[in-house]
Amino acid sequence: MKDPKEQAAQMNEEKKDEIMSNFQTFKDYLGDKVHKGEKLGLGEEGLTKGAKRVADYLAEYEEPRNREEKVLNELWNAADNNEREHIAHALVKMADQTN
Repeated sequence: MKDPKEQAAQMNEEKKDEIMSNFQTFKDYLGDKVHKGEKLGLGEEGLTKGAKRVADYLAEYEEPRNREEKVLNELWNAADNNEREHIAHALVKMADQTN
C-alpha cells in the first residue's frame, strides 16, 4: 500500500479537491480503495491499518473541506491511539457499505 503522503503528492490539486469537497465523493473514493484492498487480499486489520494511515495524513496535512470532514477531523484529533483504531475501523465499514 502506497504511503498516503506520496499518493497525495502524485494527485493533482483539481482531483484532490474533487474528492475532498463533497463527502459522498470522499466516501465513494474510500469505498473504491477498500474494495481494491479486499481484492488484493487485505483483511479487516490491514484495511483498518491503511485507513488509519490515511486519516493520520489527512489530519496533519489537509484542511477539512466540508462539515462532515470537519467533524471527523475533530474526532480524530481528540482521540487517543486506541480510539483512532476504532474510528479507522468504522471508516472502513462505512466505506465498504458505500459502494
